[in-house]
Amino acid sequence: MTRTIRRILYVLPPLLVTVVAVRHRAVLADGFAHLGTARWPWLLAAACTTCLTWVAAACTRQGAVLERLPGRRLPATQFAAGAANHLLPTGLGASAVNLRFMTVCGMSLTRSSAALALYLLAESVGRVALLGVLLVVFPDALRTGSLLPEGVFGPLLLALGAVAVVAAGVLVLVRRVRTAVFSFLRTALGEARSVHTRPSRALALWGGAFAFPALQASSLVLVGLALGLSVPVAHMAVAYLAATVTVAPVPTPGGLGSVEAALVVALVAVGGAAAVATAVVLAFRVVTVWLPMLPGALTLGALVRLKVI
Repeated sequence: MTRTIRRILYVLPPLLVTVVAVRHRAVLADGFAHLGTARWPWLLAAACTTCLTWVAAACTRQGAVLERLPGRRLPATQFAAGAANHLLPTGLGASAVNLRFMTVCGMSLTRSSAALALYLLAESVGRVALLGVLLVVFPDALRTGSLLPEGVFGPLLLALGAVAVVAAGVLVLVRRVRTAVFSFLRTALGEARSVHTRPSRALALWGGAFAFPALQASSLVLVGLALGLSVPVAHMAVAYLAATVTVAPVPTPGGLGSVEAALVVALVAVGGAAAVATAVVLAFRVVTVWLPMLPGALTLGALVRLKVI
């Protein structure tokens, strides 16, 4: 039975990639058409930078745990997790792959979950901090009036307040949930303290957390240069970080659809022409998402077959 399940999991990721590609075939066709008009040295640099994002993710994953994770399997797992992340909503694919990888490496599910939470927190802090620094250095980079519709802050604050009230109510009223949450928080805080007593782990955690979004933004900048987008480099980086921070809560597989729309709006908000911005975003998503997706899915299937995950 287990062998049958593994065989199914081995062939399932490539099949899902095929389904996703067929559903987005118009976007793929437009993206590849724009790649044909781009300057290839910049595109090659963008592809190499994209490869470095998996190295940065591996560093952050290693920094989130005290145990030494297998050196060659860890980057391969991050490559596979990237493909899984684009097949399931809001990071669930990557989280599932990494949870399974850490448990196979001998960590308990509780500690693996704590390490995953620390990774997500560090990556979010790194992304928001980079955006904050760039906005301080380049305060006129982003025209927020064109990025966000009027009257959006009121409903957003109300929604966040409602979520906070419901969460607090559940914690107060449901003892079992409260006990589980507090137990997990104790474990997570203990893991975080232990990691930060090891300078090498802290450096890997936070170095990777800042390098990952910086490399992603650099890939967009390089694609923008390849297609002649007349926007300053720093402003393109601001656009990428602002767009990805904005759509992070949107539950779409790998942000497909939502990220493209937000990136186009953000690039226009920093001064790019709409037509060129659209071409840049489509080419960027082909380089960073669509081209690695099938190899990543095949790697995921191979890791399942080899019982790495």
